Amino acid sequence: MLFRNATLQAAAAICGYALIIGFTDNYVRVIAAEIGLWQFHLMRSVMVAGILALAAPALGLRLMPRRWAGVVARSGVHGAAMLCYFGSLGFLPVPQVAAGLFTAPIFVLLITRLVYHEPIGRYRIAAVALGFAGILLVLGPGSQAPIGPAALVPVLGGALYALGNVATRAWCAGESAVTLTAGFFAALGLFGAIGLGLATWIAPEAAPGAAGFILRGPVSPSGTVVFWVFVQALGSLVGVGLMVRGYQLADPSRVAVFEYVVLPAAALWGWLLWAEVPGLRDWAGMALITLAGLLIIWRAR
Repeated sequence: MLFRNATLQAAAAICGYALIIGFTDNYVRVIAAEIGLWQFHLMRSVMVAGILALAAPALGLRLMPRRWAGVVARSGVHGAAMLCYFGSLGFLPVPQVAAGLFTAPIFVLLITRLVYHEPIGRYRIAAVALGFAGILLVLGPGSQAPIGPAALVPVLGGALYALGNVATRAWCAGESAVTLTAGFFAALGLFGAIGLGLATWIAPEAAPGAAGFILRGPVSPSGTVVFWVFVQALGSLVGVGLMVRGYQLADPSRVAVFEYVVLPAAALWGWLLWAEVPGLRDWAGMALITLAGLLIIWRAR
């Protein structure tokens, strides 16, 4: 009975996505210590392609788009958003980058109102404001780097991510979640191949360990890294599929608020896996994020 409501179904899908992505992303630190960003994207996309090639015939999944233009455009936009996000990590502190990306629900609200002229109520506006306030409490940019033009890059990533999420319903109506997920990973794999080719050609000097994640060219990965990239591929495939399904089920400006759950989910896994205990300010921020989601659910019911 409870999950007959489309918004509640979307919330369940997004929460599943957050728990899976929160787990897999905690192991990016293991991957980044050895291989580069571009090799990671290419390896993961190749593994996703292999998984889909095996699963699609067995499960009767449709991979081919019904309308190529919408799927290609959405995949490119979402892929570019991820490039802005990961690329910013090369010259900005992680909290500032993450705070920029998590402006996405605000941009979703603006796009749905200004571009598609959909009505938005004060409760959705309040939920977005609460969620973003929680993000700033947890990830709020400190004094690690001054706020300047470079800080606009992750915000651009947030805007592109929001546009891709709105496009899930606006440009890709009738497409399956599997098709859109496959398109997303195909775009990231293409970007990864291009970046890896440029890194090989230019051969920039990359710092050892995670500090060289952005500039590192091709390396021979260890078995441990190959395993965690595969876990990333499988987890991301399921998680992103759930995220796509969430945006297909309900209004994007409602669903976007639930993505704030990714942050407390990542913090939960950080505590369970690495014994990283959130501080009082972190708990306060996560409480605001939870309140934002509950406000949307309450209004949906």
